[in-house]
Amino acid sequence: SVLSRYENQITILSDYLEEFPETDEPVWILGRQHHLNTDKSKLLLDISARLWFTYRRKFSPIGGTGPSSDAGWGCMLRCGQMMLAQALICRHLGRDWQWEKHKKQPEEYHRILRCFLDRKDCCYSIHQMAQMGVGEGKSIGEWFGPNTVAQVLKKLALFDEWNSLAVYVSMDNTVVIEDIKKMCWSPAQSCSVAHSSAYLHRSALGQNKNTAGLCPGWKPLLLIIPLRLGINHINPVYIDAFKECFKMPQSLGALGGKPNNAYYFIGFLGNELIYLDPHTTQSFVDSEENGTVDDESFHCQQAPHRMKIMNLDPSVALGFFCKEECDFDNWCSLVQKEILKQQSLRMFELVQKHPPHWPPFIPPTKPEVTTTGAELIESTDKLFELEEEFEILSV
Repeated sequence: SVLSRYENQITILSDYLEEFPETDEPVWILGRQHHLNTDKSKLLLDISARLWFTYRRKFSPIGGTGPSSDAGWGCMLRCGQMMLAQALICRHLGRDWQWEKHKKQPEEYHRILRCFLDRKDCCYSIHQMAQMGVGEGKSIGEWFGPNTVAQVLKKLALFDEWNSLAVYVSMDNTVVIEDIKKMCWSPAQSCSVAHSSAYLHRSALGQNKNTAGLCPGWKPLLLIIPLRLGINHINPVYIDAFKECFKMPQSLGALGGKPNNAYYFIGFLGNELIYLDPHTTQSFVDSEENGTVDDESFHCQQAPHRMKIMNLDPSVALGFFCKEECDFDNWCSLVQKEILKQQSLRMFELVQKHPPHWPPFIPPTKPEVTTTGAELIESTDKLFELEEEFEILSV
């Protein structure tokens, strides 16, 4: 059982970076720069601190009668979990938080991990994501694409009161500043539109921030931008802009990979992308009685994988996290400077106002139910079954 728990893991950390080439080029990992010649150990710590979600087996069957392992189909869901987990780490522990094996971790860390355990009552479990995917037209056990997993995370976040994230998934390669600010200053924060406008004004002046460092009423933002960077292969014109995204301090990396083979990209070295690979099957891990989680299998301690950018499938999703409004404003400035002004063929658009030909933007709100997302789907399915039975009886 010990061997199966840590299947396919290499725990000898001294060999971690031997596959990296000798080079003076910097390595970028989620907005942080490292130099192989001077701080390999810091690079090691930075990569191993990311939460690593892989295929699991022997969890309770999804939906009661469904699969008890996601091996072969859940890789994009696991990558979505990794991107979201990085947002939650930044939210509660900060980007510079580091993980060390056998070191006592704060309660927030274990609470974050519990959000992703393979149980139907955990808000971002494989159970919840697979069942919420039914509403996006995906059967349980069917492979997800980057956009689908983004939509699922957006819906599940509505039921997550502890993390209280505003999840914005861009449409038509366009990020609308007005819509994001409307969502992050949502009345769900118990303030009127007039108060929101006043907060926006005072926040711009750097005033009225609370002791936790958050602007009053501003919900931390998880921004996901699904993109198509080519037809069958990535267009080389996008490569520099794509790499710039990993340099931004707000970076959560990217979801993508190859057809039916998803990876979580966390950085790059030269023209090679660095990624965490979910294609390892480990046994289900549950929380202990005291709420802690045996976390060693949730951190990748083997050499990170690399692939040439030109081998990337053109369907990707970029992720960014903005804890405060000033982080989002800074991100907008970086996009204008590093991406939009440098390109004739833009990777995506950033606009101030909501496009007039689009439907009105309404910030998503939690449905008035007492169930979780997956239970909501189950209850909806039962309602449809009852309606069908009633129609048959009527005939």
